[in-house]
Amino acid sequence: MNLQLFFKAPPKIDGLHESALGNSIKQLNDPGLDITKTDIAIVGLTDNRGTRVNVGVSGAADRIREKFYRLKRSSNTYRLADLGNLQNGENHEDTAERLREVCEHLLAAKVIPIIIGGTHDFALPQYLAYESKKDLISVLNVDAKLDVEEEGDANETFLSRLITHQPNFMFSYNHLAHQSYLVEAGALTALDKLYFEALRLGELREKFAHAEPIVRMANMMTFDITAIRAADATGNAAAQPFGLTGEEACQLMWYAGMNEKMSSVSIAEYNPDLDDQHYSTGAIISTMIWYFIEGFYNRRDTGQFNSDQYTKYTVSFEGTDDTMTFFKSKLTEKWWMLVNYGENFMDRAYIPCSYEDYTTATHGDFPERWIKAQGKLI
Repeated sequence: MNLQLFFKAPPKIDGLHESALGNSIKQLNDPGLDITKTDIAIVGLTDNRGTRVNVGVSGAADRIREKFYRLKRSSNTYRLADLGNLQNGENHEDTAERLREVCEHLLAAKVIPIIIGGTHDFALPQYLAYESKKDLISVLNVDAKLDVEEEGDANETFLSRLITHQPNFMFSYNHLAHQSYLVEAGALTALDKLYFEALRLGELREKFAHAEPIVRMANMMTFDITAIRAADATGNAAAQPFGLTGEEACQLMWYAGMNEKMSSVSIAEYNPDLDDQHYSTGAIISTMIWYFIEGFYNRRDTGQFNSDQYTKYTVSFEGTDDTMTFFKSKLTEKWWMLVNYGENFMDRAYIPCSYEDYTTATHGDFPERWIKAQGKLI
């Protein structure tokens, strides 16, 4: 694929300090860019035809770049590219199809696309890019709402199509930071019947670390900034008085970057026309991207659970022959549980979990996360 046919170069950002991250980012028209030797590529979107009320999202990508490029480098050795802004198609569906093709190409090259700008419905072509991989994947959505309306703009209705798409290659859909008064109870009930996890904002606040295993399960992440409270992120037509703080949003992105399975990320619905004079929302999003990238370069878990990098724990249930097997990383202290779902040795899955799941098992109860995994696998 000739990526240059798909993209328009972003405006040049002048006045970068020598320690600025932007100096470590190769552009698509840079003759030294080899996409196969790139870890992460920024993909900008300017198509606003998925909404009638948040049309300023067309300027989001360049505004985010203005903030992001000026952030400081760490000691990591970066292999980053900025492909520019995707050329819009004749209609919204054409743009979505172009995004799917680009993401599919990047995934095949083992490059993580970070998609910035546009409306949240572009999470659908992000998801469809995985179809050709012929693997089951898990999707993480961070949003104050569930975009499952029967009527409305594309960014309000796309989620139903994503979850019900055929052929089905979704192992799990998980949702973080929804606000109950913005979501129909029936939608949450439907997710529960499908053994999907949804952690509302209040539950996150009780113990934010509960989000980490959910993030670690995902192959792709899509983040609607409506999930961030208006005090921190005014640049959104649907900004809410309650929500995640900017720091919490960055923490989720750090979790996502550390996740060895995470292979694509999108951040949508930023409208710089509604932002404050300092473009603080753009600054938060740029910092979220920075934390994802730093998390990526600090990945340490190998997933080789039979190696000496992991400690194995077997829990027996009194009065039965049932057992559960857990693994703890010696490097990161993260936990996984083994779920067997068939007669063959290969019918097994390693599900991210928490220490609390392990202690639940030691007290004689099957963790809810294990029950949901069984329901999805059998």
